[in-house]
Amino acid sequence: MPDPLDIADRYRQIHRRIQEACLRSGRRPEEIVLVGASKTQPAAALAEAWRAGLRVFGENRVQEAVAKSRDLPFPPYDIEWHLLGPLQSNKVKPALDLFRAVHSVDRPRIAEALDKEAGRRGLRISGFLEVNLGGEESKHGFPPGGLADAARPLASLEHLKIVGLMAIPPQEDDPEASRPWFRRLRELRDDLGGRPEWSGFPGWLSMGMSHDFEVAVEEGATHVRVGTLLFGSRG
Repeated sequence: MPDPLDIADRYRQIHRRIQEACLRSGRRPEEIVLVGASKTQPAAALAEAWRAGLRVFGENRVQEAVAKSRDLPFPPYDIEWHLLGPLQSNKVKPALDLFRAVHSVDRPRIAEALDKEAGRRGLRISGFLEVNLGGEESKHGFPPGGLADAARPLASLEHLKIVGLMAIPPQEDDPEASRPWFRRLRELRDDLGGRPEWSGFPGWLSMGMSHDFEVAVEEGATHVRVGTLLFGSRG
């Protein structure tokens, strides 16, 4: 695990870079939510990030997140947990024990399962539709073509509120290579938001990770998922 001071310094540097990206693009830093992507990191690393000021943590696996949440030295209500990884139907119930936002709503069936379970518990959950922009077989998500038609039934869900779109572009070494993909996701968001069934759609964009989050901010990201840059190499 990185030294606690190192995590705090990394956290400050990431916020500084977000502020600079906002300045370049005429945005306000408070529009951006930094999600600490803490997959495989020990609870002690999460605790140090929390002490540095981080309040939103993103995990890929339900059971791993639930286990960590029990080992943290502060009240669970002081953290907003976001699920970043794919969710199987049989994990919906344990997921809603902890998570209040799901960035990986990748098919109607899982959206409907989340809505049903949230309704049973009297919860309101935020969901991002995951879009497989590059059509990669290794990734989940709705295809960009026909997204509005595929997503239309989800606009009326009562307990899972679809708040935006999420994507992970094809991996490239150059952060600038992600820019066209981020623009494409923004265009899909704008198209969806302009349709009558999506009245009141917040249109958030979950895009950008450690290597390209500044480009994502410049292109309209509202949520950036930063892991390695904050915590160091995965455990």
